[in-house]
Amino acid sequence: MAKTCLVTGGAGFIGCALSSRLPEHFDRVIAMDNMHPQVHQSPERPADLDERVEFVVGDVTKPEDWDRLLADVSPTHIIHLAAETGTGQSLREATRHADVNVVGTTQMLDALVRHEKLPEKIVLTSSRAVYGEGKWVDAQGNETYPGQRSRQMLESGTWDFPGLTATPFNSAKVEPRPTSVYGSTKLAQEHILKSWALSMNVTPVIYRLQNVYGPGQSLINPYTGIVSLFAQKAKAGEVIPVYEDGEIIRDFVFIDDVAASIVLGTLHSGANENAYDIGSGEATSILDLAKIAASIYDAPEPQINGMFRDGDVRAASCTIDDSKAALGWEPKVMVAEGVRRLCRWIDTGERD
Repeated sequence: MAKTCLVTGGAGFIGCALSSRLPEHFDRVIAMDNMHPQVHQSPERPADLDERVEFVVGDVTKPEDWDRLLADVSPTHIIHLAAETGTGQSLREATRHADVNVVGTTQMLDALVRHEKLPEKIVLTSSRAVYGEGKWVDAQGNETYPGQRSRQMLESGTWDFPGLTATPFNSAKVEPRPTSVYGSTKLAQEHILKSWALSMNVTPVIYRLQNVYGPGQSLINPYTGIVSLFAQKAKAGEVIPVYEDGEIIRDFVFIDDVAASIVLGTLHSGANENAYDIGSGEATSILDLAKIAASIYDAPEPQINGMFRDGDVRAASCTIDDSKAALGWEPKVMVAEGVRRLCRWIDTGERD
C-alpha cells in the first residue's frame, strides 16, 4: 500500500526541516500551510521546502480548504505542526491562538471523518508550555506546584518562588499546568487528538518540544524565540538585553535533532501514553545564551535589565532519557555549537 504523509504547517521552520527526510520513507509527501505573513516574508513556496514535497496553500481552520485537499489526498500519516506559538502574544490574541490550535485541530479531524479518510497515525507537536512552571521542590525534597508567578512578584523582582527549586519537566512525572493561553491551547489540542484518535482506531503520537532553534527559522517573526533575536542583535554590534536577573532557564534544542525525533516517531512509534519530551537535555540560562551569541560576533557584554514578560515561566528544561529510549534517538548538537551554526547561516545563508 502506498504511504502518504501530510504535514500541516509544512512550509514552516520544522516542516521544511522534515521535508528532506520524509520523501525517503513515503510515496507522497504534502505540505499544507497558510503562509502567514508573521512567519513568511513571501506567500511563495519556500526555497527550503524540498522539491519532492507537494505544496498546498491552505488554512487548517477552514473546512473548505480541507475539503479541497482531501478530495485528492488520502493521508496514511499526518504530522500536525500548524499552530500559533506566541506565549506573550496569546495573552492579547487569545481567540487567534484558540482558533488555530484548537479549532484548526477539530476541523482537521472532522474533515477526515467527513471524507472517510482516517490515517493510520497522527503525530502532534505540542509544547513545553503545557507544563507552565512545572514541579518545584523545597529544601526537604517535598514536591509542589507553585502555579503562575504573579504580576506583584515580577514587579518586585521576586523571580523565583521563595524556598523552592525548579525541576526539569518529564511527562511521566510532572503534571501539565499551563500558565499561558498558548500553553492551554496546546494542552487542549493534546486531549482532543488523543480522545478522538483512540476512538477512531488512529494512533496518536504526542511530542512536547522545548525551545527549537537553528538555520531556517524565521528571522522576521518576533515570537519564534530569543536565539535568533540575540544572534541578530549581536551581529549588529548591539548590547543584548537580558530579562529578569539573567537566570531564566531554557532548554534550546537544535532543529536537526527535532526533525530526526519526529521522523522516528512518525515511522515507528505506537500511541504514547506519556508525551515525548524533546530537548537537548541541557539547561541553559538566558544570560549564558546571550554571552554565547555576543562572543561569536565580539559584541558588547550583555546587559541584565530587570525587565520581564507576562506569561513567561522561570525555568523550562526537560529530562530526555525516556524519549531517547523509546525513540532510539539522541540529540547531537548542544547549544554552543548550535548557536554558532545559526549565526553562520544568518551570515552566509549556508548550513554546516
